[in-house]
Amino acid sequence: MKEAPIFVEHVAEDRFHIRVRDHTVLIDQPFEAGGDNQGPTPSELFVASLAGCVGFFAERFLRRHGLPVRGLSIEADFRFATKPSRIDAIDIRMTLPAAIPAELRQRLLRVAERCTVHNSILSPPTIRITETETEHLRPVMGGD
Repeated sequence: MKEAPIFVEHVAEDRFHIRVRDHTVLIDQPFEAGGDNQGPTPSELFVASLAGCVGFFAERFLRRHGLPVRGLSIEADFRFATKPSRIDAIDIRMTLPAAIPAELRQRLLRVAERCTVHNSILSPPTIRITETETEHLRPVMGGD
């Protein structure tokens, strides 16, 4: 199944709008990296996407088992590495509602570890980057 396209457009300086379906997210760089700090960085969104996916899978598990969801939260920390530039480590902590029986906690962790974004990191998708030019920026061929 092919999902709706995601469109990223340069706004100004280091800022871009990301359009996903009917939603827009602004990304930027922090002040110390030369940006205006008007939005998260792409790397932060990547980690947030993983944390959000873990939370979604955990929430569905809790509801499926008739357990409370109130109090469920996810916190993520990450660390960069170089050569190549990448996120080297991500630590995710789930805070669970107190009423979760001990026998279901390990099952819940296994379900959360199998969220779609985590699976996509463990079995990476094929990524192809191509280029094109906008019409108004293409050089005029054969004209004087």
